[in-house]
Order: sequence, then C-alpha cells, then structure tokens
Amino acid sequence: MGDNKKEKKDWKKIASDLKSDVEKGLSEKESKVRLEKYGFNEIPEKEESIFQRIIKRLWGPIPWMIEIAAILSAVAKKWDDFTIIVILLLVNVIIDFAQEAKALSALKVLKNTLAKKALVKRNGKFVEIEAKFLVPGDIIKLKIGDVVPADVVLIGGEFVQIDQAALTGESLPVHKSVGDIAYSNSVIKVGEMEAIVTETAMNTYFGKSASLVIKAGKEQKSHFQKAVLKIGNWLIMLTICLAIILIIVSLFRHDPIMEVLRFILVLVVASIPVAMPAVLSVTMAIGAINLAKKQAIVSRLAAIEEIAGVSVLCSDKTGTLTQNKMSTADPVLFHDFTEQDLYLYAALASKKENKDPIEIPIFEKIDKLKLKDKITEFTQEKFTPFDPVIKRTVADIQNHSEKFTVTKGAPQIIASLCEDEKLEKEIHQKVYEFAKKGYRTIGVAKKNEKEKSFDFIGLIPLFDPPRTDSKSTIAKAKKLGLQVKMITGDNQAIAKEIASLLNIGENILDTQELRHEGANKELSILAEVIGGALYKKLAPKSTEQEIKHFQDDLVEEVVKELKEANLPHGHIRKHESQIIETIENADGFSQVFPEDKYFIIDELQKADYIVAMTGDGVNDAPALKKADAGIAVSGATDAARAAADVVLIAPGLSVIINAITEARLVFERMKSYATFRISETIRVILFMSLSIIVFNFYPLTAIMIILLALLNDIPIMMIAYDNAETSKKPVRWNMREVMLVAAAVGFAGLIESFILFYYLEEHHFPEHIIQTLMFLKLSVDGHSTLYLTRTWDKHFWKKPYPSPKLFIPTFSTQILATFFAAYGLLMPAIGWKYAGFIWAYAVVCFTVNNFVKMGAFKLLRRKTKKL
Repeated sequence: MGDNKKEKKDWKKIASDLKSDVEKGLSEKESKVRLEKYGFNEIPEKEESIFQRIIKRLWGPIPWMIEIAAILSAVAKKWDDFTIIVILLLVNVIIDFAQEAKALSALKVLKNTLAKKALVKRNGKFVEIEAKFLVPGDIIKLKIGDVVPADVVLIGGEFVQIDQAALTGESLPVHKSVGDIAYSNSVIKVGEMEAIVTETAMNTYFGKSASLVIKAGKEQKSHFQKAVLKIGNWLIMLTICLAIILIIVSLFRHDPIMEVLRFILVLVVASIPVAMPAVLSVTMAIGAINLAKKQAIVSRLAAIEEIAGVSVLCSDKTGTLTQNKMSTADPVLFHDFTEQDLYLYAALASKKENKDPIEIPIFEKIDKLKLKDKITEFTQEKFTPFDPVIKRTVADIQNHSEKFTVTKGAPQIIASLCEDEKLEKEIHQKVYEFAKKGYRTIGVAKKNEKEKSFDFIGLIPLFDPPRTDSKSTIAKAKKLGLQVKMITGDNQAIAKEIASLLNIGENILDTQELRHEGANKELSILAEVIGGALYKKLAPKSTEQEIKHFQDDLVEEVVKELKEANLPHGHIRKHESQIIETIENADGFSQVFPEDKYFIIDELQKADYIVAMTGDGVNDAPALKKADAGIAVSGATDAARAAADVVLIAPGLSVIINAITEARLVFERMKSYATFRISETIRVILFMSLSIIVFNFYPLTAIMIILLALLNDIPIMMIAYDNAETSKKPVRWNMREVMLVAAAVGFAGLIESFILFYYLEEHHFPEHIIQTLMFLKLSVDGHSTLYLTRTWDKHFWKKPYPSPKLFIPTFSTQILATFFAAYGLLMPAIGWKYAGFIWAYAVVCFTVNNFVKMGAFKLLRRKTKKL
C-alpha cells in the first residue's frame, strides 16, 4: 500500500548521522542546543499586520456604503454629516478590530491548552513533553490514538497501521514496520513502535505541503448562524427595495438628486444590520470564554448553538460516568498457579510506561506483592499492544533459557485460546458472576515455546466505580430535557449495573440487536421454515428431531453468513424505522464497537434528534465528527480532540451540563437580538419611507439617522452579557415565531410613530421641531424594544432582569439622545418640556407593545395547538 512499496530506510545510519543514542535518547542539554538550531516543531502561521487588519475593515459592501455617504456629504459641504458618518465608520472598525483581537488571543490560549504531547526518550527515560519541543534525533514512542508529531523513521517494534489519508489521499490505513517513514499529522490506528525524529516543522512532509492545503478561513456556520445571517440579508433587501422606490418618487418630484442620494444612502446604512455580525461574534465569543472558565474549551464557535439544541447525550461510561481508576479485587486462580504468578504474568503482558488504565492497578499490585525485582529477571522480547479487534495484548518473554508467551485481555477471548470447553464454560460463569457485581475481568494465560495452546492462569476482577457527581449530573441533564444514553464496550451485565446505580435506566441493549442479525430476524425465520420444508421433501421418512436439528444448523449458518454479508442498502432501509425505535427506547448500549457508535448517532439524527457524543479514543473520532456536538472528554487522544467541537479539561459529565446551560443562555441572547433587530428595521425604515412617499416629508435629517444608528449599535453589543433564562428543554431556531413576534412589535411601533407624527402635524409644530421630536421618540423606543424581546414570551417586568452591563449602556444612550434633543446638539433644540412629553409617550407605547407581544404569542400558541 502506498508507502510500503518504497525502499526502507537504514534507520541505524540515520541515527548515526543525527548523532542520536537509540538506547538513551538525547540529553536535555543536547535537545536545547538542537531546539536553538532547528526551532520549534510547529507550522508558523502568517499573521496579518495591524495595518492589513484595519484596511480589511474598510473594504466591503457595508463600509463602501458608509464611505460613499461620507464623500457625498463632503461634496454637498455638509460637514456635520460628514463628521458623524466618519465617526460611525471608525466605531464599526474599532469594535470589529477589538473583537478579532480578542478572538486571536483566545485562539492562542486554546492552542496552548490543547498542545499536542509526545512520549520522548530523554536521558534514558520516556517522558511526556509538548510536541513543539521535539528536535531531529529525538527517540519517541508512537501508540494507538497518537497523532504523529513529526516526520519519523520507525526503529523498533513489530508494526503499526497509520491513517495518512489527509496527507496522501490513501483511503485505508497503511501497514508500516521498521525502516518505514511515518509522516507528521498522520494517526496511529493499530500497534505501537519506537521511532527517530528526522524532520520537524516546515521540513516535514506536512509542512512542505502546507501551502497546498486549503484551510477554511471561516468557521463552519451553525443552523442558528445561518438563520441570523438570512435575517440580515432579508433586512438588507427590504431596505434596498424601499430605497429604490424613494429614488423613483424623488425623481418624479424633481427633488435635488445629490441631496436625495445622500439621504437615502444614509438611511440604508442606518437601517441595515451593520452590527449583526459583530453582535453574533461577540455573543458567541463571550459564551466560549465563559465555557473555558468552566473547563470546556470550544474549538468551533458554531458548536455553541448546536449544544443548546442537544436532545440526546450519548455518553461513554469509562472515565466519564466512572472514575476510570481501576482497583483489583480477589482474583480467581486456575490449575496450580498462585496469586503471585497471576500478577507477574499479567505485568509481563503489559508495558508500564504506557500508563494504560487497565494496567496501572496490575503494577500497583506488583509493588504490594513485592514482585518488582522478580520482573527484572524476565526480558520482554516482543510486545503486541491491545488491539480492539483481537481484544488482548501479547508478549514474547525470555527468562534465561526459558521462552514463553503471555497474553491478557477479554476473558472469553483468552479462554478460547486454551482449547478446553469445560474450562471455558467455568470461566464464562465466573465472568458473569463478577459482571453482576459491576466488576470487569481480565483473563491471563501463558504457553511455553513448544506448546500449541495456552494455560489459563486466572481472572483479575477490576472495578471502576461511578464518579461521585455522575448520579446528580444525570438527574440535572434529564431536568434539562436530555435523554442520556450510556454507550460502553463493556458487557451487558456491567453496563446494566452502572446504569442502575446512576438512574440512567435498565433498558441496556447489546449492540448485537442493532447489527445484521437484529435487523434481519425474519430471514432466520424464513430459513427455518424453508429448511424444514426442504428436509421433509428430500427425506420424507425423517423424524421431527432430525428436521429440528437440520433447521437449527441452517439458521445458525444463515446468521453467520449475515454477519459477514454486505447487505443491499435498500434491505436495511426497510427496517430503519424499527431500528430507530429500538435506539430511541434504549437507555444505553453494551459491547459497542466504533462503527456502532457512528451508526447509533446517524440513526438518531435521521429521527431529527440533535445528538451530542462524548469520546476519548482515536476510534471515537468518526462518531465525534458525526455528532452535532462532538465532545472530547478529559485525557482524550489527539485524534479525538481534533475531531471534537468541545474539549473538556476536567473529568466527568458535569462540565457538559455547564456547557449546555451556557449554550442555551447564548441562544436566548441571540434570539432576543434577532427579534429586536427585525422589529427596529421595520419600525424605522417603513416609517421613514412611508413618510417621504405618502406625505413628502423627511421625518429625520441625515445626521439624525446616523446618530440614531450610532446610539443603537454601540450599546447593543452588551447583549452578550445580559441575564437570560435557561430553557428547561433543548432549544431550536423557530424562524416563524421570531418573524411573527418581531413583525407585531415592529408594526405596533410604526403605527405609534405615525400617531405622534399626525398629532404634531395637526398642532402645527414647525418641521425642524417635528424632526427632533421624532428622533427622540425613535431613539427612546429603540432600546425599549430590546427590553421587550429579551423576556421573550413573558411580560417585561418578569425575571430575569436586565444585567447592569446591558441596562447602563442602553439607558445611558437614551439619556444622551435626550440631551442632544433638549439642548439642540447637531439638531434644533426642543427643551425639557417636550423631551418629557416624548418620554411619557414612549413609556405608554412601551407598555402597549408589551401586550402586543404577548398577544402575538397567544395567537402563535393557538395556531400551534390547531396544527
């Protein structure tokens, strides 16, 4: 396959050329010298200069419109307008620039937190370091789940299988052994080997190809982000259509075209949701920062909204629901072996430096039994690490002149190697008894060099108790409307015991029920019926017992073939609804393989669930990527963290509950903003446009429009810090609901503006005073609308109350607008009497709009019930 056809490297010569001691590795002193020479083992990222980042913000459709408005104001010598427009432009640039700086800073923190690790031999011992400190000549260990940290040549061990599809395009993992090259950023799928680092950073295969790799500049957008951006596009199109109508009307009226264009351009700038992308980014970023404080790092901001909508949480058992700290219980011994023999051979079939959670209690027991010196008498000539397929480790051992093989792993697998049916049944019974108590067992066996079958030494029972917070956390998850499904590779008995202790539920299914034999039971029944009829036809004098024996054999053969068969897609689809129903009703699954996790998630998504998946291993990566919200738990492999949307840096499930709560808060804030923005645009743009078209009256000057936009957009950023109510169930974007509520509030505001305009016209207020009064009314009404939308389907006086970070800026801008109007700054003065009148009218409108909003919800709920 691919690489294997190339000539193998002479690793001894490479080690000699790099002046590397394979037995001891590099010294700390030498590694520092080489680090100075070669630099860090990382791909340098080209950062834009401050000048480039600023220019980027002055280029684009929205900046162009603002810039054209400024130029037209200068041509018309409207210097006040020109100044305010320039301020608006600079404010948008500064806010966006500051947000990007915050994002870049957060990204650096994220990279430091999620830095790749490497097991490197320094001064004769394997130690774990950050991969960026690797240098050519370093001796490293690669094991299942690792992302290869640099270009290396394999120098020790039997073999590894490496997934390098992202680098070479090969669809299947490649088999590599001593002398082969392993490329940086490929993933170890099977096996364990030692290697020597030959190239780092930009000199690696990946580094040289970096310029050819297209990396997305924008993150993937969630469903919610897409919906919000669609709202923005809809508002822009509405504004542009109205602007075109205004231009046509003005041409027929023979108004000064330059003045009309400048005014309309300013109106368009003020009406379109200029701040929407920034508000979205700020809200998501604040949510991500809050999650980071709660020990959950978001690697894809868009995932925050997906987490808010999660309705099913598929959780690993080990290390997530349980402590992942195995301890041993009293073992079961066979033949004449002793407890010392059992743990000695178990340790010989292990590698201490791998720090495998299953092996740690074995070495702890070795210390207690004082067998540490005894182990040194044995030499581990060859070691095959645990393989999820064969479910065991194997080691070839030499002790003086004696040679033997030891193996440990799943008891059923180890027992099958002993070729003793009676013993195998006894082992199965013991395993079952332990499983009922929640114990996991490891079988240990040994065979001498010339023997064919193994001698079963004994069973080591292990227990991984639930985490102290798991039960309460699952209860909280259920209160939040989540279905929690436990997914584990352990057997059904252990899974049921843990699920029962944690109140997850007792309907734990073996994944056999989801595989081919579960989906095709009728084929087995059909085989039994046809087999019986056929046997009677061929052997008319046969007995019922003979027929039954033939049927059983035939069904067994059919079931066996179905396991191996690649059934047509249409056949499986026929049973999909039954499979989905089975998965929906299950509380968890046992004896799960990686492909089963992917399958379970896929079926739940087909049933319109939003699914979160926790995982930690390289085999979990496909399921983590498939899930709507992939969550890599604490201690996950590099491959799992790379595939996940959220990386937990604290153990347990409680962090996930925090993430869901925070995500729902973010969702509520964005929903409030989207509703506010729609209603405001309807209220302002329609009022302005209809006033000009119908009454040939400009209710605001260009400078008032810009000032209104400025006062609205700046404080609205603080919605990211607002208090919000956490939904008790998963949340989803309901565009119909948002549009109806926003339209109701927006049109109510439009009517109220025209009522005020009619009153002022009827009482013969001067045109310039009407403009100032309308400016103040629209300004005070603006943020008042936010106080309506933030409580959503409740009256505005209900909790949660606005946070000081939102209330102070929004209320302050209303006061500032009042000062502008009362004292005549950039507009004709109206004095405090009329300012007070506008405030009183705005408060009445605010109260009326509250009941309009509640009426819209009542109507919406009534229609929903009818449907």
